[in-house]
Amino acid sequence: MASPETGVLAARARALAVLRIRSTALAVALLPAAVAVVLFAGRASGNFGAGTGWDLARWIAGSLAVLSLLLAALVALVVARARPALSPSVPISEKSAPDLYRLVRDLADRLDVPAPSAIALTPDCDSWLEDRTHRAHGPPRRGTGAARGAARRMPEAPVLVIGSPFLWWMRVAELRALLAPVVAGTGPSAHPDIAAARRFIRGLDAAVAVAARARGPLRALPLRFVGRVARLLLRAGREHATIMERAVAAAASERAQTVDYGLRIVAQEQVGLAYAGWDRLLTRVALPAWRMGRWPSRLDAGVVSALTELSRRDRLANGFASRLGERPACDLLEEPGAIDRAASLLAARLFHGGPAEAGPDWSPVGWGQYPEEVVDRKWRLEAARLHRVLDNLPATALPAAPPTPAAPAPDPASAPHLSYARSSPRTPADRSPADRHPAGDRPGGAPSAGRPDDRPAAPAPGPTLARVIDRLAQDERAGDLVAARLGAEVEREEREEAARQAARGGSAQDATVGVAWGDGMVAEGGLPLFPLQPPRTGRELLADHVTAMVCCAAVDTAGAAPGLDWLDGPALLVDGARRADFGRPVLSLVDDGDAEPLRGWLTTVGVRPEKPVRLV
Repeated sequence: MASPETGVLAARARALAVLRIRSTALAVALLPAAVAVVLFAGRASGNFGAGTGWDLARWIAGSLAVLSLLLAALVALVVARARPALSPSVPISEKSAPDLYRLVRDLADRLDVPAPSAIALTPDCDSWLEDRTHRAHGPPRRGTGAARGAARRMPEAPVLVIGSPFLWWMRVAELRALLAPVVAGTGPSAHPDIAAARRFIRGLDAAVAVAARARGPLRALPLRFVGRVARLLLRAGREHATIMERAVAAAASERAQTVDYGLRIVAQEQVGLAYAGWDRLLTRVALPAWRMGRWPSRLDAGVVSALTELSRRDRLANGFASRLGERPACDLLEEPGAIDRAASLLAARLFHGGPAEAGPDWSPVGWGQYPEEVVDRKWRLEAARLHRVLDNLPATALPAAPPTPAAPAPDPASAPHLSYARSSPRTPADRSPADRHPAGDRPGGAPSAGRPDDRPAAPAPGPTLARVIDRLAQDERAGDLVAARLGAEVEREEREEAARQAARGGSAQDATVGVAWGDGMVAEGGLPLFPLQPPRTGRELLADHVTAMVCCAAVDTAGAAPGLDWLDGPALLVDGARRADFGRPVLSLVDDGDAEPLRGWLTTVGVRPEKPVRLV
């Protein structure tokens, strides 16, 4: 088994190779200047250089030297001043988590490595060390020039970034075992050659980012040159930097073998489980709330509920919930609720592109209020959008209903309890709603002019589920048209929301206290940095909106209730039990125009589709 020192030596060798690339680039930049110095010195000493040809060579070499030095100074200035990328995170001060700092320092002492300089949390299932020694990442230095120079010369350990779901799901012993190889990486990071190579690579990467964001011809032209030089140097040192990081990771892993090795295997199993629960929680539970302008303020606490539910459903995860009796790692924090709130807001910014701070249209929501304030409102907003699209459909989208012959009044005793009539809900083109006859005065029937209780004309069709089913089932072209218009409507609303977020971001850039956003945190147009899902297709949007309409009808006419499933998000509760068996009937209506499966489900549950539903 290789020792940790072997990995450090291998990493140092690759770091020296990266630094040689930097030295080679510097030598190439100084070569024209060196040639010019030799030519001018030879002419001054009289050893050589007399004649017109030598004078021309000196002037050409001097011009090339000045140009080369100017370009080299430009590249060096941009690389030195460019702000390296900083992972968005929530800083954790020692005052707010003394037990966590004590655990990390004890771990560093057992590994015989420097302790991390600080701790931060990120809404992700990962942990790493991050160098934040760049002057743009810290507060401005104060004091005399000698004091500032001494501070720059003092090496600073990297920051330990911990995934926030780990603190809530893992136990204290599991977290310590998981962090052992990460904390062990501070040893190789303190080596001067490795640290210098990392700073060089990160500076080049930041220079490329600066060149990519350049605007205007005066800035874009020189920065485009800097970007090309930085990319050339990055390609030259890519292999050496990759092998260096692998060697550093191998050395840290070897050093951590002596600390809780058996428990680390169990902790790695928890990492995979936590990642699965975190992904489901974000995509199924948090994303619908974010789209509604609400952000769950206890995402990390929700991970525990989601993973407990997963352990109940999945036999592979059976037994993991029994660990909940042990001390959770979030007990190492003084105020876990406040930190969970900050991490939840950061997750909304990362994965949805929400504002930096809470506001009237961007407010937190607790898990207890989630069914009423998110699920029910989501269903009714989508149902209202669906009916707006149906109202604006052209008259040619659906065939006009054929004339209905005169018929006797139906017998109330023989009438079915639930009505699923397939009559067209749209008023014919040659008839206005005001000219429509009452239900008892159909064309061909007895006139009602002489009746004293003359009723007014029937109103236009209201927001009913029967209307939606009839529209989609009667005309196969209606589904495509409604899906396309829903996609355009949702895209328009998303553009308006992105414009509002960009306007808010311009007035208050990263106003949230205690959050390190990092370079490029505010994406152009208010877009998320890491979208959770690709844009939904028109058919998917139509299925979601029809599902929302079915749920609204079930809540308003069958006594159902909105609920929350920790793994699947919004849920429909009928008699206190979740009903998820209407997805296939909805797809049958949307994709094939076959409404019979959905009608059968509605009959079974007791939903009355002809009754109007309440919309937002």
